[in-house]
Amino acid sequence: MMKFRFRRQGTDPQREKIKQELFAFSKTVEHGFPHQPSALAFDPKLQLMAIGTKSGSIKVYGAPGVEFTGLHKDLSAVTQIHFLPGQGRLLSLLDDNTIHLWELVVGASREVGGVKREGVVSLQEVGNYSLPGRPGIESCSATRVTVLLLLRSCDLLCIGTEGGGVYFLDLPRLSLKDTQTLLQDQITQSLPDDHRCGKSLGPVESLQEHPQRAGKILIGYSRGLVVLWDLSTRHAEQLFLGKQQLESLVWERSGSLFVSSHNDGSYSVWPVVSGNTYSHQPASSTIPYGPFPCKAINKILWRTTCTGSPVLLYSGGMQRASYGDRHCLTIQRDKDHVTLDFTSRVIDFFTVHSIEPEKEFDDPSALVVLLEEELVVIDLQTPGWPSLPTPYLAPLHSSAITCSCHISSVPPKLWERVVNAGRAQQGRQRTHRSWPICGGKNRAPPPRQQELLLTGHEDGTVRFWDASGVALTPLYKLSTANIFHTDCDPSDDPQDPSSDPDMQQEEEEWPPFRKVGCFDPYSDDPRLGIQKISLCKYSNRLVVAGTAGQVIVLGLSDDRSAHLVDVSVVDLLQDREGFTWKGHDRLEPRLKPAPFPPGFQPLVLVQCLPPASVTAVALHAEWNLIAFGTSHGFGLFDYHRRNTVLARCTLHPNDSLAMEGPLSRVKSLKKSLRQSFRRIRKSRVSGKKRTIATPTRKIQEANAALAEQEEVAPVQRRIEPRSADDSLSGVVRCLCFADTFLRDGTHHGPTLWAGTNSGSVYAYALEVPGIGLGRACERGGASESSVCVEAVLGKEIQLMHRAPVVSICMLDGRGKPLPDPYEASQDLAIAPDMTNAHSVLIASEEQLKVFSLPKVSAKTKFKLTAHEGCRVRKVALVVFSSTAQEDYSEHTLVCLTNLGDMHLFNIPGLRPQVRYNCIRKEDISGIASCVFTKTGQGFYLISPSEYERFSLSAKVLTEPLCSVQLDRPLEPTPASDGTTTQPQANGTRKNQLGQAEGQTEESLSSLSSPVLDTPLDSPLSCADLTIDSTGEITVEDVRDFLTTVDEAENNLKNISEEEGRPTGILIN
Repeated sequence: MMKFRFRRQGTDPQREKIKQELFAFSKTVEHGFPHQPSALAFDPKLQLMAIGTKSGSIKVYGAPGVEFTGLHKDLSAVTQIHFLPGQGRLLSLLDDNTIHLWELVVGASREVGGVKREGVVSLQEVGNYSLPGRPGIESCSATRVTVLLLLRSCDLLCIGTEGGGVYFLDLPRLSLKDTQTLLQDQITQSLPDDHRCGKSLGPVESLQEHPQRAGKILIGYSRGLVVLWDLSTRHAEQLFLGKQQLESLVWERSGSLFVSSHNDGSYSVWPVVSGNTYSHQPASSTIPYGPFPCKAINKILWRTTCTGSPVLLYSGGMQRASYGDRHCLTIQRDKDHVTLDFTSRVIDFFTVHSIEPEKEFDDPSALVVLLEEELVVIDLQTPGWPSLPTPYLAPLHSSAITCSCHISSVPPKLWERVVNAGRAQQGRQRTHRSWPICGGKNRAPPPRQQELLLTGHEDGTVRFWDASGVALTPLYKLSTANIFHTDCDPSDDPQDPSSDPDMQQEEEEWPPFRKVGCFDPYSDDPRLGIQKISLCKYSNRLVVAGTAGQVIVLGLSDDRSAHLVDVSVVDLLQDREGFTWKGHDRLEPRLKPAPFPPGFQPLVLVQCLPPASVTAVALHAEWNLIAFGTSHGFGLFDYHRRNTVLARCTLHPNDSLAMEGPLSRVKSLKKSLRQSFRRIRKSRVSGKKRTIATPTRKIQEANAALAEQEEVAPVQRRIEPRSADDSLSGVVRCLCFADTFLRDGTHHGPTLWAGTNSGSVYAYALEVPGIGLGRACERGGASESSVCVEAVLGKEIQLMHRAPVVSICMLDGRGKPLPDPYEASQDLAIAPDMTNAHSVLIASEEQLKVFSLPKVSAKTKFKLTAHEGCRVRKVALVVFSSTAQEDYSEHTLVCLTNLGDMHLFNIPGLRPQVRYNCIRKEDISGIASCVFTKTGQGFYLISPSEYERFSLSAKVLTEPLCSVQLDRPLEPTPASDGTTTQPQANGTRKNQLGQAEGQTEESLSSLSSPVLDTPLDSPLSCADLTIDSTGEITVEDVRDFLTTVDEAENNLKNISEEEGRPTGILIN
């Protein structure tokens, strides 16, 4: 027998250059709402808003597309943020009692994608300060900062402390001015004798500068005393002797009065009269929700208007017994009184109003409220005070995200209809006011194509997001709850209060509550949860599948309708005996016509039995077919003829856990331990069995001997075959439609492929009327409507080691992925090569393998687990375009592993190209939520409310490119190496190459914002396929992390060494 020795070839410089032109990893932008916000600030001059989080990040937002991000070195919670108006600087106070100064700085110029870009401007920390403890006091609690006040001159920072002292810092040097330090003793000496009771005044709760007279500040102490202090003369000009515990202070615009809020739910109005040293009583004191005990009013704002009646805004103050658990903010103006009722805690709020000195009134235009889980903006100029739709910072987790799907190159007609459907949902509550946070200018070029991100949620909704740019904007929400009998609201449209007497009666109640915001984490029925989504952008057909085995086919309509949804039941067990479903019941569909608003409306409901969670779904709108799989099997349904074509059970006799369901509580720890010990005992026994000389055994021995003699072959790990008795082995992991060769090498036709958790692959030949050369086309007498689709089992493949099948994809005669439905028939993509032999790419958790068709003989493979010690979690076929040549692109296989690494392989040769560390291996949720785009980008959840967007392409990037007009000159920072890293808000680090946090424009010499030309591929040349883009955390995910991560970490090898390894590997 001849022995071949394969040696590695040296690296090809030309190929390395092409790789650099195709591949580059960078984390570009974070979409969604910041996780655990803790502070809020607004710059009225630049119209910028800043949000601080408990993880130490600061995010600055302006107009849509204008974003800056900074991260403190010490990941302490941000408790306060204050802008230096107009300067592009801000101050942050952390929970560790340190003060930090941030500013927008310009970096060194870099070359990105072959184009030289000017210096990237980012938010960077330029200084910090920690207040020292007072001499003679061991505890530093006396100097713990409670409140900051930045004077209008922006050159002095006032610091209030728990010990009652007020300190002053010189800005921007952050140096302490000892001569101006104000201690409690100095204030106590100014008090009248009857108020000197020996007690301290308490911590400083509030500092407010006089709106008209510079150098005069209000100092509010916790025990109720308020002092008007003159900084120039260093004496108390007036003392307001309050007796109730103080929470906050606010000046009236003219400075003739100020308002204080208190711990008992009251607020007081204090006139400021010159010559009156002591004020013992306020002009008025009100408990708006009394007389019963109320909670504290944490913050209060008083804004004057040209109509005469001021606008009063305050948070809290609700009755403790009745509404103490509600999160409320009240707006009062004359007789108008509204209590905004939120579903999460109020962090902070501010108003957008006039700040010009020549203006006499505030005239607030908008109220911005930062909540723990969302941002709400109220239009104060429109009657009724409606809320404004948010162009960004929308709560992705308004209901928990369960799956996601990305659609690229959305046709303009579909885009317009989806946008119109979303606008119709706004109803009469929609306001035409523009977004009030409009600072900066987005200099990014308009997107070459529109992109949709679809997210499925626990409450049965599917939300459509505009993912074309930096701002992830909500477009439309689809609800599936009204198809079933549940306790959920059957309507997505807000009702008109004037037409509902019950709502009128509720408005007349006291307090006048109004539900505001869209964050609603509670699901009335967990069976409604969406598990899989598939959308055909050419036929406007949408398929959503849920937790209770429901598969819904929907079509897009521009008009309202009320109709009965057709229901078809598919039994996947096929009357198999010995199996009893112990999980949840199916959802009961409505028996009467239900109203459906404009948008996607249900056409047919397919109910799987048993009603287990749907694990895979596939849609082929050109054939009017959907395929769906659960833990029991898979089915094929013709939604045009309302006919079940196929139902195949994949259960193993020992699959008892598959009958319990995800919502069942009957899983036993004893049973799990017993099964684990059985597998260990079985593996030990199988290892002691005597080997039998068979032809297959001889081939395996020859391969082993060849591997041992190979001097340069990498060390491979031994992979133990998985037992067929493993629980949940019948779970269907992936489904795929393809027009390919299955029966013979001369006739191609429709096929269906299904892969399971036990490494089984089923291939069915389909006879679709009017498609292919099947028997259905030869029946000349029968019409297409009367002929049913048929499915015949063509191939059945069992992978070695029984590793779960992650994805299946067909490759044409040129080794390219087959186009999506309608793309080839309507000349929307390059027609596939149907003259040469096709092949099928099967990706399991352990290896990638290419088989030739129709014989299903192995051509090449790459053992990812044996080589790298990791397992495949997500797979996608992506088109990477070159930055140097406009007409050059490559189809590449992208694999995400359980260690968070991205492995890129060429197809069909499966040669490793590059590898990137993308997601932390501990972030199991992030790995499970990752979804790829067709052009080399991707999304994954870094928190329940945030998506991290990344790019694997050197050419296609979605990143902030913006400018801001500043009142100070922008000084460049020293040049640095182009490979430096910038910390990211979620704690990870991203490559600065080819990344922009934003661009800043000077007022004196404007910085031209460099624009990188990043054309995206048109649909005419895009013939790739994204596979298995969604998924949930499984038992295997946790098991892999606990058992294999340490070994894999110690044995990872760089796959670039595999560059010269040939593809001619013997296949077992």
